Amino acid sequence: QVQLLESGGGSVQAGGSLRLSCAISGLTLSQHCISWFRQTPGNKREWVARITAYDSPSYQDFLRGRFTISRDSAKNTLRLQMNSLKPEDTAQYVCAASRFDWCSDRPQDFHFWGQGTQVTVSS
Repeated sequence: QVQLLESGGGSVQAGGSLRLSCAISGLTLSQHCISWFRQTPGNKREWVARITAYDSPSYQDFLRGRFTISRDSAKNTLRLQMNSLKPEDTAQYVCAASRFDWCSDRPQDFHFWGQGTQVTVSS
């Protein structure tokens, strides 16, 4: 059984930083595409960043280098370092895993989802 459990969310002021973690069990990170999405009430789920089975990261253009996705294979954990946070980054952040090693930024291509962790950035 595949499980994803996010942690690390919270409330920060604009310009602050947070590091999110997603502990994954039931699959091996180095064999799957893993991504972070975010969602706000009334809006669709938005892709944020992904890392391939071959450890290659990709990001949404709007992040402009503020976020860094990484994985800790020893702990089977996905991370998202978020710096220079803005109020518009406020959302629930959710990690997701694909059954496959290829990657996309479409929610329908991911098969396993966590419950999410809330990030709130105040101005």
